[in-house]
Amino acid sequence: MKKIKINGGKELEGTIKISGAKNSAVALVPASLLSDEIATIDNIPNISDIDALNEILEYLGAKVVRKDSKMIIDQTNLKNKEIPEAKAKKLRASYYFMSALLGKYKHVEMYFPGGCSIGARPIDQTLKGYRALGAKIIENGNKFIIDADELIGNEVCLDMPSVGATVNTILVAVKAHGTTTILNAAKEPEIVNVATFLNNMGAQIVGAGTSEITIKGVSKLGTGFIEVIPDRIEAGTYTIAGALIGNKLKIENIIPEHIESLTSKLKEMNVPIEIHNDYLIVSKTDKMKKATIKTQGYPGFPTDLQQPMTTLLIGCEGTSILEETIYENRFQNIPFLNEMGADIIIDKRKIHINGPKKLLGKEVIATDLRAGACLVLAGLKASGTTVIKEVEHILRGYENIIEKLANVGADIILVDE
Repeated sequence: MKKIKINGGKELEGTIKISGAKNSAVALVPASLLSDEIATIDNIPNISDIDALNEILEYLGAKVVRKDSKMIIDQTNLKNKEIPEAKAKKLRASYYFMSALLGKYKHVEMYFPGGCSIGARPIDQTLKGYRALGAKIIENGNKFIIDADELIGNEVCLDMPSVGATVNTILVAVKAHGTTTILNAAKEPEIVNVATFLNNMGAQIVGAGTSEITIKGVSKLGTGFIEVIPDRIEAGTYTIAGALIGNKLKIENIIPEHIESLTSKLKEMNVPIEIHNDYLIVSKTDKMKKATIKTQGYPGFPTDLQQPMTTLLIGCEGTSILEETIYENRFQNIPFLNEMGADIIIDKRKIHINGPKKLLGKEVIATDLRAGACLVLAGLKASGTTVIKEVEHILRGYENIIEKLANVGADIILVDE
């Protein structure tokens, strides 16, 4: 069983380079199935989620070559067959395969996707998109059998701006007859990355990054190339680390506007931070002001940074309030932070963080990916030794997290016990 062991209190100084975005890559890989030829994705992060997607690609008959950060996917011998439950439940993003296969073959059989246990994560909005384009859906327990005699473009108005539903509707609509319009679409940069990839292969998608996306169906997609955008959540996580315990810590290979909701909040809190074209420099301060934060879809404060941000708020003067509006079960990190010395009260979808408090190293559990990141940050700040169990959650979303932190001064190792 792998664990992360951290001896805290070590100042972070130097440079961390941000990898390709996990949330883009896990959609781009299934989107490649819509090509009828060869697709190439560069700047792929080396994380276990990509390994799981690679496994599904090869199961379906795609030929995959991975070299350094590049992934070349040959679809010419692809076969549409049922994706087994054991493969589908490894990660949430497996449902992008469901949409790509439906869009390409008008038939798919697959099981409900997996992923972190952070609350209800229904796929009702994705299914709404399928039905609007003419698909018929049979649910048999956890298994979905989805058929369409023909996929016909239509208007799809999402009940909420869901990233998953937006991407899934795009994937199904790309080869549908006629024009599809997605209203109340999510605006995240990862959606723009996916739409650009599909357009590079010959799709006709306009409006990605806005609340209205239009897709004019095409009959064929050819070769395509895309570079995965820098990971804004990884960038945000390490920026928070710098605010916690950094001394002019440089975070490079970023798109500053993608993390503006975080950096503007850090400036409000009196954190020393300099923003440049593709990097930032951040340092700790002894006088952090309290903050009020509410998670929202892009360009608002991201839910994926809520848990890491909680660690920083522990050091603020006064009571900070953090409201989670996306997932109802994203406070599983709080009991562990309280064990380490925090004073955090859960009030339904809000937490009240009373500070400043000092943290002491403890044995804790990473219940999900971003909770794990939160606990890594807490371990870096805490006095003494922190041991984090169930770290597979962390490793599936952060490329080389141990090496990146160790290279800037953290006393952190991965142990196998």
